[in-house]
Amino acid sequence: MKIPSFRIALLAALLPASALAAPAQDDDVDPAKIDLRDAIACRLDVPTYNGFAMAVAGDDKIAAKLGWKPVKSSNFLLKEYDLPAPIVVAGEYSTRRVAFTSTGMLAILDEPDPAAVARKEKIENGMPIEGLIDTLVASGKLTRAQAEAEIKFRKFIGERVISDVTDPPDGDHFRARTRIALNVSNVATHPGKTLYGCSYRIDMLDKDGNPL
Repeated sequence: MKIPSFRIALLAALLPASALAAPAQDDDVDPAKIDLRDAIACRLDVPTYNGFAMAVAGDDKIAAKLGWKPVKSSNFLLKEYDLPAPIVVAGEYSTRRVAFTSTGMLAILDEPDPAAVARKEKIENGMPIEGLIDTLVASGKLTRAQAEAEIKFRKFIGERVISDVTDPPDGDHFRARTRIALNVSNVATHPGKTLYGCSYRIDMLDKDGNPL
């Protein structure tokens, strides 16, 4: 969650001031007053989200002040919390469990079918299993029923890009790419659950547009 200090220093040294200043909101935003539903629904900019995420687990101990209780996660990529009261996300799903990833914040929903959540958000599965099943059936080694039975976990992962801006857009100099995307997925460590949330990224690019 926390951006290493050397990356911040490198970003500041390499990029023009406009690239760093353009995405920022009010510097006086209090992380404790940010509505986590806004973070989950991609309604923050990247600097504001990063400040919020660092404050939650940092010296400010925002999580404790808000009554969030850390939960031991079965997935090492997720930092999970139980909220003192449920929140509603995606219009209709109520949950008390949220999680941070390396780039964003998720709500963990009691919904076994991520496609049901994704459909309403116009998000498609980037890893559809149907093609694999068709290949297995075409090989003649398995019937369709056998192939479907063999695949115990149906992976879903998809996103809808909310914002993708490179500043400056081109030119012979270093740049910053700011990307915000709404995500829907599932993971084998959380059976019967759907992960719904937002990723916030700032990537440094070289003169050719390649990530540093």
